Amino acid sequence: MSEYLLEMHDVSKSFPGVKALDHARLCLHPGKVHALMGENGAGKSTLMKCMFGIYKMDEGELFIDGQKTVITDPMDALKKGIAMVHQELQPIPARTIGENIFLGRYPMKKALGFIPMVDHAKMYEDTAKLLKKVRMDFDPKAKVGSLSVSQMQSVEIAKAVSANCRVLILDEPTSSLTQNEVDALFRIIEDLKAEGVAIVYISHKMDEILRISDEVTIMRDGHYIGTWDAKELTTDMIITKMVGRELKNLYPVKENVPGDVVFKVEDFTSINPKSFRHVNFELRKGEILGVGGLVGAQRTELMEGLFGTRSHSAGKIYYQGKELKINRPKDAIDQGIAMLTEDRRGSGILGVLSIADNISISSLKKYLDWQICINSGKVENLVQDNVKKMAIKTPSSKTQIKTLSGGNQQKVLVGRWLANNPDVLILDEPTRGIDVGAKYEIYCIIADLAKQGKSIIMISSEMGELIGMSDRIMVMCDGRVTGFVEGKDATQENIMALATQFE
Repeated sequence: MSEYLLEMHDVSKSFPGVKALDHARLCLHPGKVHALMGENGAGKSTLMKCMFGIYKMDEGELFIDGQKTVITDPMDALKKGIAMVHQELQPIPARTIGENIFLGRYPMKKALGFIPMVDHAKMYEDTAKLLKKVRMDFDPKAKVGSLSVSQMQSVEIAKAVSANCRVLILDEPTSSLTQNEVDALFRIIEDLKAEGVAIVYISHKMDEILRISDEVTIMRDGHYIGTWDAKELTTDMIITKMVGRELKNLYPVKENVPGDVVFKVEDFTSINPKSFRHVNFELRKGEILGVGGLVGAQRTELMEGLFGTRSHSAGKIYYQGKELKINRPKDAIDQGIAMLTEDRRGSGILGVLSIADNISISSLKKYLDWQICINSGKVENLVQDNVKKMAIKTPSSKTQIKTLSGGNQQKVLVGRWLANNPDVLILDEPTRGIDVGAKYEIYCIIADLAKQGKSIIMISSEMGELIGMSDRIMVMCDGRVTGFVEGKDATQENIMALATQFE
């Protein structure tokens, strides 16, 4: 018998123009958390999708309990004890929590003794027991579409646990979770370890990796770099092995000089009484205004209100002293405001379209000949300029964006808005699910935009990012602005004090 529960050897996988995996490997011990790390595009998610049967390996072998095994598809993987929580959530919003958790494996009963039908009573009973087991206080019959992103992620984790798996893959499981939810997840992981489950944990959050993992495997450019005992590693060591070089600074030197107030919000209030209310703030030319707060503080809802994707009942928005009327995103775009969404997959990328389509989609009217025909040559020049400027790794501008890594997808979305040359750029969690190397590149883009005089509003749940990048920080709690902190005076303590200032 092998000492490993699962092994993958010499795994290779290619896509048109890209070799995503080049003789990669991974070996999992039962009852241990195995962190899988690397920059975006290193091949982590591709390797996991090969393990889970989403992709078919071009080369390589997979063994379970020392026996060579072939995984044909995700359902086959589940039957063989492998479950996966994906980085990009794919719930069915119109269905209930119970229906999402038991999708494809509903408990059945027979009506009239012979007609098979879903046993809803048992499904919701089992869902309630499962949610209680994983310490999630949700109504099993609640529609998933009514949940927040963090709650949807919790449901996906519960779904994986429900499969009674022997191997559990967690791909960026805490990217949208609060600290309390992260602690709850770690308690679940400890319970699963005690049951002998092998856990693959993919994350870019170094503190989590060093806290929860037993072993660490690092990949780079599709290659296996090595495996180490987690206790032997430090954050600096992990970063150096990931990027192949030493990163001396996590944040670029800020050379922007905030000027006069150009953007002003007065008494902005949502039509939803449980959302943002009576918000007032100012934004200066060339300033990076960070927005902090806990999940549920209504930061995203506020920014969506300013951008016209949510309705407001009161309040005014001014740009350079002129009142703006924004009732839909087109109004905001036409007046020089852009917004990078936090939900890259759900409301950001157009997955089945090319990189060229995704970059140019918001500015096509600039590239029309005689107002009726798109000038493809000008569009291609725009795309190539952005690919070069932001170091987007792609074989071609015609490549479907869904095949790119998360970091490269994010750069494409930034390029989409820069093509409009906006004056005010709202960035909602701009580095969510992005590795440390790609984060630095995004930070450099943000810092350069501020230096050029662009005004930036940046929502972030990462304290270090807020403090490291912001000139000022606006903190929200329960839909209200509870205070402002100058960047040079910001600490985790004074931000958290404002973030927990409930009425």
